[in-house]
Amino acid sequence: MNLWLRLFWLLLSAPFRPRLALPDGASLLTLRVLPNDLDLALHMNNGRYLAIMDLGRIDLLLRSGLAGAVWRNGWTPVANAALVRFRRELRAFAQYRLATRIVGWHEASVLIEQTFIFAGGAHEGEVAARALFKGGLYDRKARRYVPVAEIMAVIGRSEGSPAPSPEVGAFLAADAALRESGRAMRSGDGS
Repeated sequence: MNLWLRLFWLLLSAPFRPRLALPDGASLLTLRVLPNDLDLALHMNNGRYLAIMDLGRIDLLLRSGLAGAVWRNGWTPVANAALVRFRRELRAFAQYRLATRIVGWHEASVLIEQTFIFAGGAHEGEVAARALFKGGLYDRKARRYVPVAEIMAVIGRSEGSPAPSPEVGAFLAADAALRESGRAMRSGDGS
């Protein structure tokens, strides 16, 4: 996380924004492309998208009430996989919205969709980029990932995950294949 001023503002403003009911509630942050977000092509750097996505996920934790449990239990948010599809460049000073919502979960992993949407100008409402993210909460004391059922209990929910959409299913399959190939490489079976 290298967006300290934006993070500070998010932490200050979250208590004054409406509470989110997970798993259905969605975070919507309105942001602007700043000069330190740019690369040599003068559009938002691809790595910056990933850093800004952190803000959307932190907003989910803060406004859902999960942040307190994360803090009290010493849990650490961990990223496992991300896939980003860029559609239109975000240029200097462009305003955009980052929509973050949970689209599913399994055992100790949560699946999140994050969409960058133009918030003004000729491309108002168009998608600039869309990402799928897989992550979880890690309990350092217990040395384990926190089961989603335990996380859901914290917010008073117990329902099962919705069935994955085709793109989420493909993302999970690609993640599983990459994870398995990594295991094969470590054991000396891979090329």
